[in-house]
Amino acid sequence: MDTKTVSQTMLSVAQAKQLVWQGIEPVQSIELVDLDHALDRVLAEAVVSPINVPLQNNSAMDGYALVTEESSLGAVIQQSKFHLVGTSYAGIPFYGQLKPGDCIRITTGAVVPKDATSILIQENARIEEEFVYIRPGELCRVGEFIRLAGEDLQKDKQVFAAGRRLNSVDLGLLSSIGITQVKVFAKPRVAVLSTGDELKQAGAELSDGEIYESNRIVLLSMLKKAHCDVIDLGIIPDDKLKIRDAFLQGDQLADLVICSGGVSVGDADFTREVVQQVGQIGFWKVAAKPGKPFAFGTLPNSYFFGLPGNPVSTAVTFDLLVRIGLNKLAGQSEHSPAVVFYAELESPIKKQPGRAEFQRAIAYSDEQGLLKVRPLGNQSSGVLSSMSQANCYLCLSAEQGDMQVSERVEIQFFNQRF
Repeated sequence: MDTKTVSQTMLSVAQAKQLVWQGIEPVQSIELVDLDHALDRVLAEAVVSPINVPLQNNSAMDGYALVTEESSLGAVIQQSKFHLVGTSYAGIPFYGQLKPGDCIRITTGAVVPKDATSILIQENARIEEEFVYIRPGELCRVGEFIRLAGEDLQKDKQVFAAGRRLNSVDLGLLSSIGITQVKVFAKPRVAVLSTGDELKQAGAELSDGEIYESNRIVLLSMLKKAHCDVIDLGIIPDDKLKIRDAFLQGDQLADLVICSGGVSVGDADFTREVVQQVGQIGFWKVAAKPGKPFAFGTLPNSYFFGLPGNPVSTAVTFDLLVRIGLNKLAGQSEHSPAVVFYAELESPIKKQPGRAEFQRAIAYSDEQGLLKVRPLGNQSSGVLSSMSQANCYLCLSAEQGDMQVSERVEIQFFNQRF
């Protein structure tokens, strides 16, 4: 990270994301875990399939496996009458010998005998005693409704590359090829603290000027949801030595230290100064609203994020910037960008060009199925209830000015991000 060139510059959100992604390396520890403990973990090595999936040719439908003279894929089968000589059920294959003109009853997923050339689906079949007929007017073609061995996955071929975060379907896919354990990167260890003389733990009695601390609770919860091992360093007063001691403690215990508060330019904002004493600041200003004062850097043994003290700013900057760093730290090979939708604006927006804005809003579909969005009235970075009430960001570019009703605007749904 070239701190000389970026530390004093107010970066665009895109530039900040790029520097965070480029400035972090994955954790080095690797663990072998069972599949039932691998959800949302990141693969540390590629997974190769030990078998074909399907293992053998099998039927895609219930019906009859036909043995025909035709063998060219897609050729129309001319014969209409077949001798029924056996059955093949899922898990109970047919082992007899077949010759042209024979057929067997077959169910979905059952092994197709090597001599069979097509599946006649049962809707197109007529049965008379020991014979099966293709119904008049129906066509059956060579290869129809046969799933070929290896059609889904091929033996010795890569299933997943290293750096993939495993989801529920991925685990099912791994189980389908007989995998019981995978090598994954260790969970990132993250230390969290909030700074401020005014902050008190919920439940304590408040004096004049004091407030209950909430940012740390938001961060701890979001980190747990992001599958990190979390270390709570508590609330630290606005004292340089105590902040320094907390940073060094977190640096010894964690891969990443996150501090909420103290990154602005007030008389009691010591976070940036302390980090510069014991580590390095990569950048500390982002052209975003909320979230302009945001620090990214390094401590002697860990990475560092300094988040704004206002609660909405804390939540938004974590979501937009810290989450990218966590993904890289956890070993992900790529950062998946948020899915963007476009909605019709329900009320006008006042905005000065200069900074990107992430306004809290409620999106919904009207009676005609059109996606509309309504920004919440109070967009103050101190109003945490706006995050709780909203279901999306209304995303405005740095160049964007005022917008009027019915204009098309970009939104990003929260979904399960908080």
